[in-house]
Amino acid sequence: MDFPMLLSSSFGTTEALCGVGAVLVAIELFTPANPISSSFRMLKQFRSQEKSLTSSGDVKSGIDEYNRLHSSSEATERNKEYKSLVNSYYDLATLFYEWGWGQSFHFANRYPNETFAESIRRHEYYLASKLALSSDASKLKVLDVGCGIGGPMRNICKFTGADVTGLTLNQYQVDRGNELCNADPQLGTSRCRSVQGDFMDMPFGDGTYDAAYAIEATCHAPDRVGVYSQIYRVLKPGAVFACYEWCMTDNFDPKDEEHLRMKKQIEEGDGLPDICHTSVCLEAMKEAGFEILDERDIADEDYGAANGGKPWMLPLLPSWNPFTQRFQFNWFGKALTTYMLVLLEFLYLAPKGTSQTQIMLQKGGIGLGDGGNAKIFTPMYLMVGRVPLKK
Repeated sequence: MDFPMLLSSSFGTTEALCGVGAVLVAIELFTPANPISSSFRMLKQFRSQEKSLTSSGDVKSGIDEYNRLHSSSEATERNKEYKSLVNSYYDLATLFYEWGWGQSFHFANRYPNETFAESIRRHEYYLASKLALSSDASKLKVLDVGCGIGGPMRNICKFTGADVTGLTLNQYQVDRGNELCNADPQLGTSRCRSVQGDFMDMPFGDGTYDAAYAIEATCHAPDRVGVYSQIYRVLKPGAVFACYEWCMTDNFDPKDEEHLRMKKQIEEGDGLPDICHTSVCLEAMKEAGFEILDERDIADEDYGAANGGKPWMLPLLPSWNPFTQRFQFNWFGKALTTYMLVLLEFLYLAPKGTSQTQIMLQKGGIGLGDGGNAKIFTPMYLMVGRVPLKK
């Protein structure tokens, strides 16, 4: 290639890069996406991540042990080692979740003209409305079972005015959740806070709480009756528990190889010992002692698709738009994301094992997208139960 052609090519590349940079700056300044500041925050957190790990000494050891637990098609060892499995998963996944999804780690259908953030809050508020809290909830104590870094907890605290405690197994999530609570001038940990504990053996006395909820969290339990019984124990007589559960639906065929592939990808990519059918979860709620007030799959309800509404799994389906997270699910985006993280590892900007973690999470996203499309899986099976007055 002669010099003029090389120069022309260089200018073309420079212009393209400048154009991409200008678009990113515009998105940063004029939309809530904040891709630049979010990426810088993630890089900063990468540097301190290994100091906060509770499941292993470093990210590489953590992802290797996590992959070992998921190497078997049988769930026996994963159920037995659920604390190690879940703790490893959230040690590895929390940074990616917050960077790519936000502070609320759950799904929601989007109504027409609704933003992603609005749909997430509406989904939380709807669940909170099922808790039968009084008009003056400021003296009521509510438990968030499996709170993550507390996005729903903070939104529901503001929405209801109640005092909310979030419980999570992972200490990194406790620390990050309380950091975000204290950074919110309307809250602080005096109104809502995260505490570390196992929801199979909760560190609370009997009858402590006036209500409880769980958003896509108790799917990590090795035994649904066990976790629902713990929730029942810490609630007062007449209190309500409402949850969104991850479940296999009636469309799931355990003899279908494609269905089994999707189920396994979801389990492996999302820190789950196993995924139950909706009927198993409902019977477990009854066996734990709850009176069932409501149960249905919210994913099946009308979200206005004919008028522009979007299904919950849309963010996980492939797209060639480079300014959406869906780009990472096409073949080029998958490779690009992995190689970028390998480069960050090589430059010591990310811990060894980060790229393996991303591959694991991406696999889960593919399973969720495919499972949602096939309607064999739902992340929003709604159950609402009440503790009898004579407990």
